Amino acid sequence: MIARRARLYDAIALLTVIVIVALDQWTKNLVVAHLSPPWGQMVPLINPYLMLYYIQNNGAAFGMFDGGSHTIILTVLIALAVVVVGYLYSRIINSGTLIYKLVFGMIIGGALGNLVDRARHAGYVVDFVFFRIPQIGFNFAIFNVADACISVGVVLLFLLILFGGVKQGGAADETEPGVATQGKVAGDLQPTEHDV
Repeated sequence: MIARRARLYDAIALLTVIVIVALDQWTKNLVVAHLSPPWGQMVPLINPYLMLYYIQNNGAAFGMFDGGSHTIILTVLIALAVVVVGYLYSRIINSGTLIYKLVFGMIIGGALGNLVDRARHAGYVVDFVFFRIPQIGFNFAIFNVADACISVGVVLLFLLILFGGVKQGGAADETEPGVATQGKVAGDLQPTEHDV
């Protein structure tokens, strides 16, 4: 029963990756088709705070490290990050909770979405979501669905590890002295004995 549930969670994580990559590419294709020059314009969603505005981003997420000379290095670093996150995920395959699986699916899906974009567009990524608060002069970096999934996934992973570690630390105090709490490191990131 536990193994079947773990396999179901892994399938849901894979589905999350596929949905994020598909949604990311679909939205980017729509933006390129309808907002590319000569039609390039800001399209208000929640005027004046949330707009659609097409740009070609040669940098990392949210326009960081923008510049053509960094494209190859960024692509390699993103690919390396996908490998590292994939490795971390492999450590909880057939174990772990659904929330961890979904978070890893979000991060991997977002990173793959931007890698696909870099491969399709000679090194740049299509960004189009523009958030601002004009009353105070605040303009957030223009981003896309993949960037949002990566960011939300990383924040959730950090919170899960932080509060999972705090919860695990509190639970360890309630156990008998000398009894190990195997498999509860950082909120079930390690497989337990029955999973091996």
